[in-house]
Amino acid sequence: MGESISTLLFQPPPPTFLHPSRHIYLTTSTGTRIPAFFIDRGASVTLLFSHGNAEDLGMIYDWFVDLSRVLSVNVFCYDYTGYGKSSSGEKPTEEQVYRDVDAVYEYLTEGRGVKPENIVLYGRSLGSGPTCYLAAKTAAAGRSVAGIILQSPLLSAYRVAFNFRFSLTGDKFCNIDKVSSITCPVFIIHGTQDEVVPFWHGQELWVNLDAKWRAKPFWVLGAGHNNIEAVLRKTGAFIDHLAEFLDIHIPARWGEEKGPIEVTECIERAIRRANKDD
Repeated sequence: MGESISTLLFQPPPPTFLHPSRHIYLTTSTGTRIPAFFIDRGASVTLLFSHGNAEDLGMIYDWFVDLSRVLSVNVFCYDYTGYGKSSSGEKPTEEQVYRDVDAVYEYLTEGRGVKPENIVLYGRSLGSGPTCYLAAKTAAAGRSVAGIILQSPLLSAYRVAFNFRFSLTGDKFCNIDKVSSITCPVFIIHGTQDEVVPFWHGQELWVNLDAKWRAKPFWVLGAGHNNIEAVLRKTGAFIDHLAEFLDIHIPARWGEEKGPIEVTECIERAIRRANKDD
């Protein structure tokens, strides 16, 4: 069962092209080499992005060049073991994905000197797994990242097909068991017509967050699993909601370098700043 689930979860595409000059190679705790790229705009906030199960760096680079520009953020993206230009012969597993994101976070904080208070984790679909794992881990260590964005996230792998009330042995990426430990603002985006990860996954994750860290979610009417950006392209609402979350809930955007602030206080501060500007 575990092998079957892994086969469904991980569907690495044939490696797509990304110019070698864009690649950074990191080594995980088990010696696996994984590729990454860093778009450095000298911004106060760095997005650490974990991609979906059928993507690699070459497929997402151009999008994040544009996104980093319009949001005025730095972006760090990486491939999982078994994806893209990572070490040949290695297969992706849940445990290895966690080691991958650990290596990325260590590189950002120790190699690049980026403070946790300046990092926002962003996970799409499968990428919600390493995102929730790292968010809970940094919270337990007493120095949480600044915030989290979850796009089309899953409760757990088994729950994509079955509405289990409890996590079962062999289940993968049990985000539902981690979100209550997260101690920073969390912004969830989910399409109401998601045909891959049902909409109620996003709803249940939001409900199970500690109330003080629940940012207003963005339920995208009529959107599926892979077309949220396309559905919202004409209105610009996707970018607008990302920018709103960062501007309201991430202190580094206000020029303050401090740990996460509860959602209610963030909103109160935003109102005071708006009134002051008026």
